[in-house]
Parts: sequence; C-alpha cells; structure tokens
Amino acid sequence: MGIRVCEDRKIFQIQTPNTTYMMGVAGGKYLGHMYYGRKMDDMDGTYLMRWSNNEHSHYRSKLEDMDGFFFEYPTYGVGDFRDTCLRVRDEGGHRVCELHYDSYEIIDGKPALNGMPATFAGKEEGQAAQTLVITLKDSVLGLKILLRYSIFEDSDAIIRSVVAVNESDKKLYLEKILSACLDMDDENFELITLHGTWGRERHMIPRKVTMGKHTVSSLRGETSHEVQPFMALTTNGTSQKEGEVYAMNFVYSGNFIAETELDHQDGVRMSMGLHDDGFEWVLDPGASFETPEVVVVYSAEGLGNMTRTFHNLYKNHLIRSKYLHSKRPILINNWEATYFGFDDDKLVAIAKEAKKLGIEMLVMDDGWFGKRENDESGLGDWIVNENKLKGGLKSLVDRVNTEGLKFGIWFEPEMISPDSDLYRAHPDWAIQVPGREAGLARHQYVLDLTRQEIVDYVYESVAKVIRSANIEYVKWDMNRRIADIGSLGLDSEHMGEFSHRYVLGVYRMQERLVTEFPNLLLENCSGGGARFDAGMLYYGPQIWTSDDMDPVERLFIQEGTALVYPLSSMGAHICVCPNHSVGRVTPMETRANVALSGTFGYELDITKLTDEEKEKAVFFNQQYHKYNDLVREGDYYRIASYRENGMYDCWEVVSEDKSEALVTYVQVRFETRRKSRRLRLDGLDAKAKYRLEGTDEIYSGEMLMQAGYLQNMIFGDYGSRLLHFVKEA
Repeated sequence: MGIRVCEDRKIFQIQTPNTTYMMGVAGGKYLGHMYYGRKMDDMDGTYLMRWSNNEHSHYRSKLEDMDGFFFEYPTYGVGDFRDTCLRVRDEGGHRVCELHYDSYEIIDGKPALNGMPATFAGKEEGQAAQTLVITLKDSVLGLKILLRYSIFEDSDAIIRSVVAVNESDKKLYLEKILSACLDMDDENFELITLHGTWGRERHMIPRKVTMGKHTVSSLRGETSHEVQPFMALTTNGTSQKEGEVYAMNFVYSGNFIAETELDHQDGVRMSMGLHDDGFEWVLDPGASFETPEVVVVYSAEGLGNMTRTFHNLYKNHLIRSKYLHSKRPILINNWEATYFGFDDDKLVAIAKEAKKLGIEMLVMDDGWFGKRENDESGLGDWIVNENKLKGGLKSLVDRVNTEGLKFGIWFEPEMISPDSDLYRAHPDWAIQVPGREAGLARHQYVLDLTRQEIVDYVYESVAKVIRSANIEYVKWDMNRRIADIGSLGLDSEHMGEFSHRYVLGVYRMQERLVTEFPNLLLENCSGGGARFDAGMLYYGPQIWTSDDMDPVERLFIQEGTALVYPLSSMGAHICVCPNHSVGRVTPMETRANVALSGTFGYELDITKLTDEEKEKAVFFNQQYHKYNDLVREGDYYRIASYRENGMYDCWEVVSEDKSEALVTYVQVRFETRRKSRRLRLDGLDAKAKYRLEGTDEIYSGEMLMQAGYLQNMIFGDYGSRLLHFVKEA
C-alpha cells in the first residue's frame, strides 16, 4: 500500500496490494485520469492523458480537448458534453464550472464522514489506511473541491468521496455532485448490474455496452427492490476466474444514479453518486457539503476476485457490530406463522416448541402495538397492545426468556398510519405537499425525518420500548417508497435538499440506536430487500435479503446479493411449504441448505411441523452451529450458476487457512440418463489432501480444482447436498 507523488510532473500514483491508480495534471490545470489496472511501479505515464501537446495540437482547440479528455472529476458547462459529476449554479443563474488543480495532501488514516456511513481503518495488524486529498478550485465561483481517495493495507479497494467548499461571499447551488468517476478507453466492455422487484431483488443482468448511456438509478427514496447501487464493467470473456473488472458500489441508502457512457471517441465514462433529479443543495458562504462514499474495485482475475475484495472490505472496514465475527442466534419470526393473528400465549407456545429444536431467539413481528389488527392502522403508536400481550411487553419477554430464548421485536419507525393517534395529533408530520392529496402505500404515509423534532420523537418512542424489556434484536422495516416530496420544515430555497436530508435523518436515528444499545443485533429491512446496501451495513451487520424465501427464487437473489455483499450479511430463513410467495413445494433440506448460506432462521409456525420435520429442524440447527464459522468468515467462490445453466447451482466457502471447504449444490431440475456433474472447486491448497466428510473419499486440492468433483444426480427436482471437505493432517 502507498501513495506516491511526482512533484515535477504532477503525477499521483495510488498503490494497493495488487492494483495501481494514476492521475496527472494536464496543461498545468486539469486533473486527468491516466491508468487503473494491474500493479506497476513506473510513474512515467503523462502521455496516457492524450493532452493536445501529444496529438495533432495544431488542429485542436480547448473545446476539442475538453470533449475527449479523461477527466478525473468532470464539470458542467466547459465543453465536456458527456455526463459530468458536478453542476453548480451561481446567484446569476450561470452553471459553468471549471476546476483547476491547486494542491494535494497525504493523510495517514481515513477521514470519517459527517452523519453518514463510512469505511474506517481496522484495529488489526495490516488494516491501516492512507488517504490522498487533491484540491481543485474554480476561482471565478470561489468553489473548492476536495477529491478524497482512501486505501487500506489489506484491500485492493479504493474509497472515493468529494467535499465541496464555498470560499466566496455569495451563495452557490449544487445541482449535481457525484462521488466518483472513471474515464477510460472502451475495451468492448460488458456491463453487469443488479435488477429486480419485490420478491425478485438483485438478479444479475449482463449486457453489451453500446453507444450512449446506460443508467441505473433510484428515485424511490431508498435503494429500492428494482435496482442496486452497483455496476461493473467486464472485458471480453470475463468469468469468475478470468478477465478484467471495473466495479463501483455506493455506500448510501437513498436516491442514487450510476451511469456508463460510451462516447463518439470510444471513451467510456463510469460514474456514481447522489441522483441529481430533484436535488439541489444550498451552499452558503463558508459552508461545505460532503458526498457519500463510492467503493471502486479493479480485478484482473475475474468476478470472483472482485467479489472477495468487496466482501473483505465490508467485513474488515465497514461493519461495526459486535456480531460481525460471532454466530447470530438462530431465530424464528412469527410473521408467516401468524401474520397479525397472535397473542402472548401463541408466541410463548412457539417459543416452547422452538426451544426443543435448538432455536435460540423469538422475534415478534408486526401487530404488537397500538390498534394494529391489520396493515391499515397503528403505525407511529409504539405502545404495547395489552389486549394481545396481556401483562405487557416485559411480561412476554420474561416468559420467553424463561423458556430459554432471546427476544427480538419488529419496528417500522419511519412510517405513520392515517388511522393512528400520532397522525391525529400531528398530521403535519407526514411528508406532504400543501394542497395536494398525498398518495398512500400499504395504507401508510412516511414521516418527515428531515425535521429534528420528529427524529427525536420517533427515536425516543422506539428506545423507550427497547429499554422496557430484555430486547436483544430489532428488525427495522420500511414498507413503502417516498413520493409527494415536501416538508413543512424546509423553505422553497432548500426544498431540493429533502431527499438527502431524509436519509441523514434515518442515519441519525440508527446511530443513536446502536450507540445507546451496543449489544443490540440490528437487522435492517425494507419490504424485503429494498434497503440492502452498504450504507445500512454500517449500522447493522445483516439485512433482510428478500421477502421471498422460496429456495429456488433465492438462488437468483442470493447469487446477485453475494456478488457484492458478504454471506454473513444476508438474512435467510427456512420458509413454510408451500412457499407463501410462489406456492412452490420444495424439500425441507433444500430450504435449509440455501438458508445456511445466510444468517439462518425460520419463518413458519413451528407448532404445526410434523415429528419428522421437527427432527430435521434439530439436525439443520446442528449444521448451522457446525458450519457457520466457516460460512461467516470464509472466502466465497461461485462454482456454477442456475441463472446461466438453467439446471443447477453451486457455491463454495473456503476457510482462510484453506483447511476446509463447504460446497452447496442445488439441483433444480432432474434429468434421466444424465451423467454426474463436474464441479471444479476453487481456493484450496493444491498440494493438500482433502477428505469428503462422511466418506472414505480423499482428493488432492489440485484434483478438486483442476479435474473437479463428480456430483451424481439427485432423484427428483429441487434436491440439494452439502459437501464438506476437510484437509488431512
């Protein structure tokens, strides 16, 4: 790891363990991108910027240079007609901004962000950080831009963010300010993004990069079910193990935009940051604005290496929870068991049966508060309904604890029902535009968390409940999108700040929650997986992956999620059968094996299981305790993809010391007279011998990786198998 600067030629070189990133100053003014790729020591790369001195300068002009220059941070209005990162309006209505290089600083360590999630230097040896800050200025506007690049000793990721400072005596208006940009030559790239909808989140979508713009974005006030703040450019023939990958992921939980643009000169611009649609931030004299972070990753060894770079970064430098390196309790959630139809006796009955099977926590979902008999009322009234929970919440929690289970609870703090005491007292607290009828979704409005008094009230309402009993887990839900944007707490000049201020309000509440209750296990959720993003992982170590728990659907969902996020972050449960989302009937073993690659738990009425199913549940829980350390801490390898082959799925987790590997194989479709399938494993010690647990079969690591393991067909659809390989002493 290291940051080097050539003062004479104004070249900046950022070195990670396996990659190099280079920038330089062209024409004495403009910061340009030079190189990002395999590690190299040579810094003599000025020619890579293609400034006019190098290419037919007597035919060129400033505008021609601007139109094709590989800008490190492009701005609007000066002749770069591609999509830019920064658009600023002055008091005269002009939007031209031209940034010139000013200075740089190298900082030992990693700056935090004010009120936002941010990566941090780790406490372990080899997890130190270093940051390069490059200052650009527009002297006409009096605007200073700080570009920040942070690296860690143990990671190939580069963390980027931007700070805008108004050094003038007049107001400036930020209309667009992205966090990262990467300009480079087209290499016949393919683009990979993650798309879906409720119950089908984060499906991998590859497509050819063609002329023009390829945009993924959310304006729903959240990350969304529909699209993920991630994109990757891959070269021809990229696979899990081969090919070059350039990837970005946004550490943020609200509106975003990510774009790849192929221009008329075969240049590719990749950018990511806050969505500019509806965004405007007033920058008063002397004020500053920070953007959220973008994680940038280059891999010369395919998608698998990219994935492991993201996983390790988030485990070592983003997730803060005490549960990061600990087993999470096996939980049972009562939602699909009871929906709203439960009382304290029913929950205790579930707890009694759960304890017998080795389940360790009961989570009480929606319906315990206010007049909440269905989804049409009660949100905002976080007061225990003692008609359901006779004797109150503490009594129920004590009863569950007496049965030997921990207790967790569901909240939806950001919402308010029109039929609630809170709404009747404070109808102005809902997001709304005066004179317009606000749209309902799931019979609820959204609270205006841009207003500090509402943040304080909601937080205290939730915290009061948690303080009242031995609550050890919170599921924080958010079940609708944000529309009808308006706040009675913002004037017309600042209304464009609403969407970002809302997310900052959510972050303030969650920061207070994990600070006051440091031992709390927080799982974020948004109608399933609509807030599965790196920003949320800063506050809680796990996120509910999707409301669809069918194991076949989860193959798509979990493959796309695990492309970027650690397995330990994926909320995954054994569902009831037939599945409530798609009606599919699948073996309990397959539902368990797929859920074992996540946090693991149950979403069913355990009192209705047959004796045979209960015996299986005991076995699955034992498997969780046996394998979770490996799943949680190990390196993830994608072996085969049901998305690609339409027949079967396979993934592997290998311990850091390569002493064991767990392979999960799911056969979606059975075919007669089909030969065994060859599974080429990865990440093993080539010279070591591995025994397949439960057999006398011994294989060399080299044989398993090069020739593969032959998996026989499993009779019938939806079969699965766990293969545990252990290194021989």
